[in-house]
Amino acid sequence: MGYIEELREVTGQRPLILVGSAVAVFNEKGELLLQKRHDGQWGVPGGLMELGESAEDTARREVAEETGLEIGDLDLVTVLSGNEYFVHLPNGDQYYAVTVVYQTEDIKGGRLRPDGVESIDARFFPLDGLPKKLTRIITSLIKKDWL
Repeated sequence: MGYIEELREVTGQRPLILVGSAVAVFNEKGELLLQKRHDGQWGVPGGLMELGESAEDTARREVAEETGLEIGDLDLVTVLSGNEYFVHLPNGDQYYAVTVVYQTEDIKGGRLRPDGVESIDARFFPLDGLPKKLTRIITSLIKKDWL
């Protein structure tokens, strides 16, 4: 059982504050890596922090797990938090996401492939040719001109 599941046994579905990381990965052409999720939205790789991890460790782990790529150096873009990032899941669980957003062009290795669990497709897009259906994180970064 994971940390979040253990918390939920104690707190039930009440709102939690959960910390995670997301990474805008750019290739040598300046294209942004996006992954398509099961709900049809495209977003950057990311996920929740595990106990004992740094935000940077979380970012690297999530990129590797979700896309197959290994990344190196990370540059901090911003931290997203507040009411705008409240999540109410279909199962009734609720949380306020605090997401540390990084960007990198430092792709160390691996082979790009969606994991089939959290992402069903993964590819690079030019910034002027992004898909229409984007996650809240991507739309926030675009709106605030951070991409």
